[in-house]
Amino acid sequence: MLNKYARAFFTRVLTPFAAFLIRRGVSPDTVTLIGTAGVVAGALVFYPRGEFFWGTIVITLFVFSDLVDGNMARQLGRSSRWGAFLDSTLDRIADGAVFGGFALWYAGGGDIALCAVSIFCLASGQVVSYTKARGESIGLPVAVNGLIERAERLVISLVAAGLAGLHAFGVPGIQYLLPVALWIVAVGSLITLIQRVVTVRRESAEAEAAEAAETVEGREAADGQEARGSGAAK
Repeated sequence: MLNKYARAFFTRVLTPFAAFLIRRGVSPDTVTLIGTAGVVAGALVFYPRGEFFWGTIVITLFVFSDLVDGNMARQLGRSSRWGAFLDSTLDRIADGAVFGGFALWYAGGGDIALCAVSIFCLASGQVVSYTKARGESIGLPVAVNGLIERAERLVISLVAAGLAGLHAFGVPGIQYLLPVALWIVAVGSLITLIQRVVTVRRESAEAEAAEAAETVEGREAADGQEARGSGAAK
């Protein structure tokens, strides 16, 4: 949902910056690697210590690299399978660091329930992405996005974490936003996973039925040709 609108908006905004990096001789892969390193550092340095505000600021600065590298590749005309693979792989690492940082914070504080929810968000996000990639690899369109994709997971989690970090500056009660957001992401990710599994099951059944129908039609056509050949021979 957010991918459709937010990505188009930020792509337009970041195009001049992407052009600037190209003029400086920076490659899209370099931007991808630096962006991921920044997100991982921000998540694993700040979040386990409960410094959610500053951690979110650092992560937000680097998370836009996901849009900048693709923009650069398009401007250079270098969109490639390798670039797509690298970007997708490092996205999984960045997501794991964010939710892993949350899990470490709650584990350190003895809150096992929220630690478990954070780990579930981490795992379910990886599986949601995998279901689409795996479905497409076996030739299915996987024509469904689902309730919460990566953009929604990050926006909900990072906004809540950043606001929750304001508790350190004296804002009362706001620290509860992050646990609520994690529960929302967990439930939404589970729903999205179910949506994609159901879609793959349906598309798989439709594809197999179409293949079976084509096989029957092929056999009937072959039998018809054989019958006509036998009649002509007589």
